[in-house]
Formats: sequence, structure tokens, C-alpha cells
Amino acid sequence: MSTVPATKKTNALLLRYLAELSSHPLRTKAITTATLCFLQEVLGSTIAGFPVQRPPKDAPSILHILAALNVDLKALKMALYGFLVSAPLGHFLTGALQKAFAGKTGTGAKIGQILANSLLVSPITTTSFLASMAVINGAKTLDEVIKTVKAGFWSVLRISWVVSPVSLVIAQKFIPLDLWVPFFSSVQFVLGTFFNIRVKQMRIAAAKKAEHERREKEKDTNKA
Repeated sequence: MSTVPATKKTNALLLRYLAELSSHPLRTKAITTATLCFLQEVLGSTIAGFPVQRPPKDAPSILHILAALNVDLKALKMALYGFLVSAPLGHFLTGALQKAFAGKTGTGAKIGQILANSLLVSPITTTSFLASMAVINGAKTLDEVIKTVKAGFWSVLRISWVVSPVSLVIAQKFIPLDLWVPFFSSVQFVLGTFFNIRVKQMRIAAAKKAEHERREKEKDTNKA
């Protein structure tokens, strides 16, 4: 039985993670983001009570086990999005932002960093996110992707304009620079999971409403 305190174990894991982040930044961010995006989808389905499509009875046992854990194809697609799109884009945009303001600690520089993040980085990441979600949710043409981006752009961007500056101010004041990546990853994970739950709850409510209206229509038809 291990006698090493839990806090020391946690610190050791964090130091190891930071070492990997320093040695292989893009790879580490990609794996981290893929894992968190995967967990967002699974947790969102589980907490919201959103039904995952069950595999056929003669499907391999592993598929039944994954379905029981609320793991479906969309969760795997979300992991790919995190690995191939979100992490690389965030890595290069955040890196460019940090380089632009490297060594600048004055109030003006901090405000400039917040404005640059809100007006340049957030619109790019929002567009990328919505376009990717459109594809993941079944969009097959460029027109469908564009419609999804247009429909959700301002609502998502407004939320980003609230969350990003607040989290950036907290990071500037209280978080060491080498811990910015874990900090922002945690913020995005919590926010992404919340949005995922809300979207699934709305879809469940819409499905129930549609079913209720269908039954009422059938009753009216039978009475007639």
C-alpha cells in the first residue's frame, strides 16, 4: 500500500504533465484536448439522460459495452475534432498572442491582450468550432456548414466575450504562465460540458414536445 500523500502524487503528475507540455507542446495539447472533448460528449449524454443509439444484438460485445457507457460515434468524432482541429488551432493562436505580448506586463499590455483575444482569436475559434460541429452532426454540404456558422456565431461569440476576458484576467493575476494551458483547458472543459448538457436537454425537450403534439394530432384525427 502506498504511503505517498495524495497531494504529492498530484504534484508529481502535474510536474510530469508540464514537462511533457514543455518538450512536446502540440502533441500534449492535442492529446489533452481530444480526451476532454471525448469526456464532454460522454458526460453530456450521461448527465442529460440523452439516449445513445444502441448497436444491433449481433454486434461485437465491445460496442455494447461502449453504448452502456454512453460512448457513441459522436464521442469519437469529438475526440478527433479536439486532436486535429481545436488543439492545433488553439496552440498556434495562443502562441502568437503570447509572443506578441511577451515581456509586457503593464496595464495597457494586459488590456491589449484581452482585446486581441476577444476580437481576433475568439471569432476564429468560434467559426472553427461551429463548422466542425456542423460536420460532426451530419452536415454534408458547404452551404449547410455556412448556415450553421451563421446561425450560432453571435450567440457563441457573446458567451466567449464574457468567459474569455474573465478567465484571461484571472490567469494574468493569479496563474503562473507555465500553468496557463491546464487552466484554460479546465475552463473550456467545464464550459463545453455545460453547453453539451444544455443542448442535449433542449433536444430531449423538443423531441418530447414533438411526440406530444403527434399524439394529440392522432387523437383529434381519431375523434373526427
